[in-house]
Amino acid sequence: MMKTTQQPNTLNVNDFDFELPEELIAQTPLLDRTSSRLLVMNKESGKTEHKHFRDIIDYLHEGDTLVLNDTRVLPARLMGVKEDTGANIELLLLKQIEDDVWETLVKPAKKVKVGTVVSFGEGLLRAECTGILDHGGRHFKMIYDGIFYEILDQLGEMPLPPYIREKLEDQDRYQTVFAKERGSAAAPTAGLHFTDELLKKIEEKGVNIAFITLHVGLGTFRPVSVESIEDHEMHAEFYRINKETAELINNTKAQGGRVISVGTTSTRTLESVANKFGGELKEDSGWTDIFIFPGYDFKAIDGLITNFHLPKSTLVMLVSALSNRDNILNAYNEAVNERYRFFSFGDAMFIEPQKKETHHD
Repeated sequence: MMKTTQQPNTLNVNDFDFELPEELIAQTPLLDRTSSRLLVMNKESGKTEHKHFRDIIDYLHEGDTLVLNDTRVLPARLMGVKEDTGANIELLLLKQIEDDVWETLVKPAKKVKVGTVVSFGEGLLRAECTGILDHGGRHFKMIYDGIFYEILDQLGEMPLPPYIREKLEDQDRYQTVFAKERGSAAAPTAGLHFTDELLKKIEEKGVNIAFITLHVGLGTFRPVSVESIEDHEMHAEFYRINKETAELINNTKAQGGRVISVGTTSTRTLESVANKFGGELKEDSGWTDIFIFPGYDFKAIDGLITNFHLPKSTLVMLVSALSNRDNILNAYNEAVNERYRFFSFGDAMFIEPQKKETHHD
């Protein structure tokens, strides 16, 4: 039967809304990373199963490739005082512009003019405002002795998402166990469920493990403020994929294996690169502002391990594109009824693709 291609109706942001009781927003991480719950949903049929995260191994097959984001979250929230008045200032580091100059968000911003100096840790770190940006952000030049990242580890706090109000006792619980490349303002949270032990078992089963890097920006939490989602503009984030990962994924696809992305950040990286090189993956780095919503044709990934996302968010739109909106919203409503934990420290979902049939000539 021939499919007719018709112009998709404009998607409205309210098409991705669902009821979420506030008490289901996880405020603290579980002690054992793998004990989170796991909702497994068949990508095609929408059929669901309820498991625990450690059971993910039963759904991964020999020859599959699991792609993880190895970005490391910076303890980017700094509390300091203005040197001239002693007023409290909160600084959030967003990205490094050049050696010691950072783009930041400041609270309260109106107190910070060009030339303002803020002191942290009784002068262990000082920062001078060198520029004011259009959106209200500031450029700061950091002044210190020693190694900047060591001082940041000492003075900074994890920049937890706005919906988490509990203090994080163990900073490492907002890092994946494979976090390596410094630069994120937020964790790639789907990766938080893995332990070294679970990854070792997955490898022993014959599943390949590959890494990409995408530094998650705070724009990840930015709500969609336009009605028609095609009008939403994504923030750009820096990504890198090495030759080894690109070749491994190309070979997996050529041999009939499945590419399972861990997190929407890994997905956006792989799809950005595949779009750039006509469906193939190559070594590459750069900035991506790809926005994936229903109607998108996936070129790199087959399945996705992800957390549960905010209503009306770009992330719910992305997961809906991989399956379909009805399947995802049905699964989300089921998760709400079953009291799953939502968002960064919450439970996980696996959008499971069909096992590929290998054809021999």
